[in-house]
Amino acid sequence: MDFSTAYVAPARDQARTLFGRVMGLVAITTAVFTLGVYAGRDLSVGWSIAWFILGFVCLIAMNFTVRSSGGTSTALLLGVGLFLGLGIGPTVAYYTATSPQAVWQAAGATALFMAGCGAFGYATRRDLSAVGRISFWGLLGLIIFGIILIFVQIPGADLIYSILGLVIFAGLTMYDFQRLRRTKGLESAPIIAASIFLDALNVFLFFLRIFGGRD
Repeated sequence: MDFSTAYVAPARDQARTLFGRVMGLVAITTAVFTLGVYAGRDLSVGWSIAWFILGFVCLIAMNFTVRSSGGTSTALLLGVGLFLGLGIGPTVAYYTATSPQAVWQAAGATALFMAGCGAFGYATRRDLSAVGRISFWGLLGLIIFGIILIFVQIPGADLIYSILGLVIFAGLTMYDFQRLRRTKGLESAPIIAASIFLDALNVFLFFLRIFGGRD
């Protein structure tokens, strides 16, 4: 009996199962997010911020439930999608009213971006851990840059900010999809799905700023 073949086949089946579960969770979370966006389209700024905070509370809570309760982690993941959708609803409504084409362009560009970066990250044999670390620190730098832009006017800063964001999330997306391929436990599906969903959400918002800024 070929023991190497006997071992590889179940491992591949488990990898396919995990991939299918993660992407299914991403799809469901995206659908819930879309419902949240529609429901929150007329919310005030105060409520928008409150839903944002609640969404991130759910995200933090997932890190404590992922090992102990898959059902709770999945519920929290859907909460993340719903609450962030409610928080972003007014922003998407603004672009829908002022530049509706930008919303569809951003959605299409996001789908292509995630498919390309995700496929590369999942397929490559090169270790992308360094890319993940650099992208994480780059994200922290981008947040600081965004805070600076609140107080300092820089020509073309919005476009620069968005392009830098796309570069950073290209690295994070590739890293997250490689992490998906290398992860063995099915209990990690909700937390990986949350990472990929947040990658796609941020990419969408960056594209929205780029396409919406053309008008």
